[in-house]
Amino acid sequence: MELWVCHLGRVDYTEAAALQERLRERVRAGELPETMLLLEHPPVYTVGRRTAETDLPAAPRGIEVVQTPRGGQLTYHGPGQLVGYPIMRVASVPDYILTMERSIVTALADAGVSATTKLGHRHVGVWVGERKIASVGVHISHGVSAHGFAVNVENDLAPFSGVVACGLPEVQMTSLRAEGVAEGLACFRKRMGYRFSEAFGRRQRLVTPARLGMGELVAA
Repeated sequence: MELWVCHLGRVDYTEAAALQERLRERVRAGELPETMLLLEHPPVYTVGRRTAETDLPAAPRGIEVVQTPRGGQLTYHGPGQLVGYPIMRVASVPDYILTMERSIVTALADAGVSATTKLGHRHVGVWVGERKIASVGVHISHGVSAHGFAVNVENDLAPFSGVVACGLPEVQMTSLRAEGVAEGLACFRKRMGYRFSEAFGRRQRLVTPARLGMGELVAA
């Protein structure tokens, strides 16, 4: 079975969210195979369903805050961070999330960073020791996923310091660059697409936005 993987570059968050919903309808209807979007966002805080009011006490001026339907809590997206939005049929949400996390761990190992998962819903994501390098938050509708994961590659980590990221006041965020790995986003994106597809037993097929029937995107 194929997984179509599409590299979109930098895309406005709200446009990417709307695009996911359009693609999810087509996957659900059988008009498209399962698909994953790989992209970056301009600076934005996204707020999940379990976010507390106190999680965003002092957001730096100029960074937009957007409500989302995904699970999880507040996180930050910005240039240099790899965001993945798999649009797939999901039978078991826990298994889906764990498989996603393990694919990220494997891709990070390929890049030279030793990472792990942790038990418990408060620690969903991927960790390097006690530092968090990847966040996961999904939304399932009629058995098909949207939203997904974000891996810190070479992005600025400072915007995390003004908020309670992932509902964990004590959390320290890290990235490949902060861990001493100079690999850029383009290279890690290739690793991630391959390892994600492998973990889910899919054959990766790289496709263009036009192949998915996309119109012009709002890029930053």
